[in-house]
Amino acid sequence: MKKFLRIFMWCVIAAIFIGTFVYLFIKSQPEKETYELVSPTDGTIERNTVLTGKIEPRDEIEIKPQVSGIISEINVEEGDMVHEGDIVAKIKVVPDEGQLSSALSRINTAKINLDDARVKHERNQFLYDKKVISREEFEGTATGLAQAKAELDAAEDAYSIVKEGVSKTNAKQSNTLVRATITGLVLDVPVKVGSSVIQANTMNDGTTIATVADMNNLIFEGKVDETEVGLLSVGQPMEISIGALPDLKLNAIIELIAPKGVETNGANTFEIKAAINVPSGDKLRAGYSANATVNLSKAENVLSIPESVIEWVGDSTFVYVMTDSLPEQKFERTPISTGTSDGINIQIKDGIDRNVKLRGAAIKKK
Repeated sequence: MKKFLRIFMWCVIAAIFIGTFVYLFIKSQPEKETYELVSPTDGTIERNTVLTGKIEPRDEIEIKPQVSGIISEINVEEGDMVHEGDIVAKIKVVPDEGQLSSALSRINTAKINLDDARVKHERNQFLYDKKVISREEFEGTATGLAQAKAELDAAEDAYSIVKEGVSKTNAKQSNTLVRATITGLVLDVPVKVGSSVIQANTMNDGTTIATVADMNNLIFEGKVDETEVGLLSVGQPMEISIGALPDLKLNAIIELIAPKGVETNGANTFEIKAAINVPSGDKLRAGYSANATVNLSKAENVLSIPESVIEWVGDSTFVYVMTDSLPEQKFERTPISTGTSDGINIQIKDGIDRNVKLRGAAIKKK
């Protein structure tokens, strides 16, 4: 009995050893790979690029005062439509004491000169009537009297301008009336009644009373990477989409490509401007974020395959064409010539036809 058990145990050990050896041998054998098969198809390949940017008015004008002072009246609000020449605001001039004193002194001097000219003229009038003096002498004092009157009017007008900023002789065109310089929509009114304003000069840009823009003449301002700027050209069409208005698509034409790039986050980008065709009735707003889609190249009715099946070696491209499927899949490495790509599919110019089967992704065995 003991001998039988010993023989049995050795048989079990031998079976386990042989089974383990067979299992490890089978596991060490390489699995036969199976691949998905891809067929070329006919279609249209488009290469597009997307530019990010904003919608901006072509003409955005900052209206500034021609005199310094305090705003006494504002006639517009943001969103109002104004026409060229409309009064946007009125300014109350705060006179300079030195200029005011000088203007008042000029008036007093003009009055003295007028009184003197009037006395001389009245005396010469009496002498001329008595035929004591010549007509030439009489006309000389008449001219002096007229000049003295004109000087007094000019002095009083100058005093009015210094004190109130308004000319008596041309009140409608007073510098205290701030007028719109273009027809458009009021985008911003950064001041309030009572605010102090400064006129523009060589030392100061001046205070902006209002910003006005023509919202019927809009442009897209965006940036394009240096790797794609060479594929764009002036006159090229683009389609504008606005995040805030997902249902609205706008057509635009590139009118400017910056000749000089600007480094942004380590990459060179070039500014692009495109004129937007604004549909009637659409109320667009300045500053909308937008994307512009530009078609860089297009190939219609061409043979195409997924880029994922291509092997890239330097400037050369290859695919693996199936030559046999039984008992196992066999493929032949074949060079091809490619064309336009949209990032997913690519055009095939030469090397294969539409009847071949290409090696795709490997099929994983569970």
